[in-house]
Amino acid sequence: MKIVALVQARMGSTRLPNKVMKPIGGIPMIELLLKRLSKSKELNQIVIATSVDNRNQPLVDHVRKLGYQCEQGSENDVLDRFVQAAQAHQADVVVRITGDCPLVDPELVDECIRQFLAAGVDYFSNINPPIYPDGLDIEVFTFKALEQASQETDKPYDHEHVTPYLRESGKFKTASKRHEEDLSVLRWTVDELEDFVVIEEVFRHFYPCTDFTWEEVLDLQRQQPDLFSDNQNITRNEGASMGTGQKLWKRAKQIIPGGNMLLSKRAEMFLPDQWPAYFSKAKGCKVWDMDGKEYIDMSIMGIGTNILGYGHPEVDDAVRATIDAGNMSTFNCPEEVYLAEKLIELHPWADMARLARSGGEANAIAIRIARAASGKDKVAICGYHGWHDWYLSANLGDDKSLDGHLLPGLEPNGVPRSLRGTVFPFNYNNFVELEALVNTHDIGVIKMEVVRNAGPEDNFLQKVRQLATDRGIVLIFDECTSGFRETYGGLHKKYGVEPDMAMFGKALGNGYAITATIGRREVMEAAQTTFISSTFWTERIGPTAALATLKVMECIKSWETITKTGLTIRQGWQQLADKHDLKIDHWGLPALTGFSFQGPNALAYKTLITQEMLAKGYLAGNSVYVCTEHTSDVVADFFEALDPIFGLVKECEEGRDVMNLLKGSICHGGFKRLN
Repeated sequence: MKIVALVQARMGSTRLPNKVMKPIGGIPMIELLLKRLSKSKELNQIVIATSVDNRNQPLVDHVRKLGYQCEQGSENDVLDRFVQAAQAHQADVVVRITGDCPLVDPELVDECIRQFLAAGVDYFSNINPPIYPDGLDIEVFTFKALEQASQETDKPYDHEHVTPYLRESGKFKTASKRHEEDLSVLRWTVDELEDFVVIEEVFRHFYPCTDFTWEEVLDLQRQQPDLFSDNQNITRNEGASMGTGQKLWKRAKQIIPGGNMLLSKRAEMFLPDQWPAYFSKAKGCKVWDMDGKEYIDMSIMGIGTNILGYGHPEVDDAVRATIDAGNMSTFNCPEEVYLAEKLIELHPWADMARLARSGGEANAIAIRIARAASGKDKVAICGYHGWHDWYLSANLGDDKSLDGHLLPGLEPNGVPRSLRGTVFPFNYNNFVELEALVNTHDIGVIKMEVVRNAGPEDNFLQKVRQLATDRGIVLIFDECTSGFRETYGGLHKKYGVEPDMAMFGKALGNGYAITATIGRREVMEAAQTTFISSTFWTERIGPTAALATLKVMECIKSWETITKTGLTIRQGWQQLADKHDLKIDHWGLPALTGFSFQGPNALAYKTLITQEMLAKGYLAGNSVYVCTEHTSDVVADFFEALDPIFGLVKECEEGRDVMNLLKGSICHGGFKRLN
């Protein structure tokens, strides 16, 4: 009977890449593991079982140099990888060891093998149930049982984790190694950086000895618990229940402040403990996560960037042609001229344009030009206008000034105190408030969103326009979000009010980075009296994508489609609310439609919707940024899936505890420090 240890190892760990080759005292972790495991008396052979991924080549080269056999198989079907490796070495019995357990104890391995043989079972382990420290995991099973499992189960989970079918199917004889004390809360494995730090400390303590026993490590932990404190908050086998995106998000938060580059895309804004977080592919209104699972996006569609859906063929073809022709050079790209002309054509009141690549940049450009044109520093604002100092300075005097402008709880740390008193928020549809600001302060610029959650009342926009004209104030409409949602151009065209400047972004390039600031000549020429310039505002992809996007929009009248669809979605939410006797409030443009449950549990209910709809293959919450790919069939299926979840909300309103339905934390509702 040949007993072969298969050490499962790879370089592409999501949470801690290259961990098996990370050096401990100058020696790769996998080498220390193999050195310890080689002391086993019951094993006939030790083989590394890794995947064919090219990233594993340094691992393969190193272990072969050490004299060990190495077999390469499937990256994701680890069960098949084990079958192939065991067959290649004619194993009768397989001992599964994972490469992230460098404290594996050879005597404990031998005890498990001997008890396996004595019990005459198909599968034996010290993890079923877990009672030893996490990191001493040993599984022993017959090759025959392994092969049978591979043939009988088609569950991806079984094939990824090798042994669940052996343990849980009920088709195999199993037994477990016991221990008089439950030590399962101790963590000696390496999944994350904190784990590696702990293991480093252990080897450093015993140096130069590397064949210390697991009991000696246990004594060390009892005598010096501080050495083991870094990773004690990590749940055992947490990775088995986490998708690749969740693992990557956890890793990202260690090296990127907040975890990513955009607050609105943080996992905590959706489903803190379960959100897939990253995508591998997107097309139409569908998104695939890093594990290949498909979702229909009935959520924020890239934060409203893709009116035509993800990966529109005409837009993408134009971009590919640009890539082939070259994206950057010492010369300027002609497309920036064509795009400026097109935007001015759509807005005859405007004479000039400046292009950028993000909404924050467009807002900063507009304010710089407007201040230069007016000769005044003070700005009155209404709405959300980005992250720059000029805007956040509104919270220097009162950290609640922007609460009604999408940023509740924001602290303006890092914004110079000298900017205090330069920006003054006012509420939408409150003309008296704005007029008082203008009368009290020397306002040079009024900057606002054309519509907030509800439309203008009592000729509000016309009054603002007249006030700006009478007082010589530059009026800016921020259309970064609202542009091209209800008209072919700015939303202000719907209301017949012309600003002095306007900005467009988000949907302008259908997912490619492009924003524009347009304005009257007498205002825009002030740009030449200051300095506004950036290298990547001259790249070619953005304007090319915008021109192609505008062409498609004009052809299909996309703004009419998404407005109609948005109204249908709004009606669908209301019908569900009426059916289940729930109170909801609607907000947003039809194409950026949203709702909120009334009452203190609104965020919990939103989280519940996201959780339950995710399980049904939808990215969903309480808002939809509509695209042309949201067909009537897609919308109908969405509401069919959503109906029973509204039923759950009703049960909670009648006394059921919503927290018992949630599998994790409640989502965040605004600006909040995300640790």
